[in-house]
Amino acid sequence: MTSSFFPEAAQLVDRLRKASLRIALAESCTCGMAAALLGGVAGASEVFCGSAVTYRESVKSDWLGVAPDTLRVFTAESQQTTDEMARCLIQRTREADWGAAITGHLGPHAPAAIDGRIFVSLARRQTSSASNPVLSRSEFVLSTASRLDRQREAAQIFICWILSQESMAG
Repeated sequence: MTSSFFPEAAQLVDRLRKASLRIALAESCTCGMAAALLGGVAGASEVFCGSAVTYRESVKSDWLGVAPDTLRVFTAESQQTTDEMARCLIQRTREADWGAAITGHLGPHAPAAIDGRIFVSLARRQTSSASNPVLSRSEFVLSTASRLDRQREAAQIFICWILSQESMAG
């Protein structure tokens, strides 16, 4: 396999390939950068289904099926919204075994409590009728300040976090 410009993306593609698993992403604050990292890996199409860039609230609802009440009560930049994005994504992407989602507020004009904070969730397709396929979730605070640097950092954290999940081994 040819390595990408972000080695962890190549590691994730390799791990998914070895486990015969496929993944789809739902990205908000990264605006497709995580998909670009994965897509930079030769052979990624074997394991990467695609990414829904759902930047606006209405698109999170229209494309993924995130409940408007979730967005109203918890905001678009919350763990609850990220969990729902991952769950909805796995329901709507038939060939994906895993759905991973990321949201966050990268500024400018973010409230201090959530400025530079991102949320990630990972859901697995259920073979039974289990109602909550979100298996893992986390929150990170970014160290960079500019918007573009924060998008890059968030996308890299997202890929590394997915790679770190033990459940991704199969």
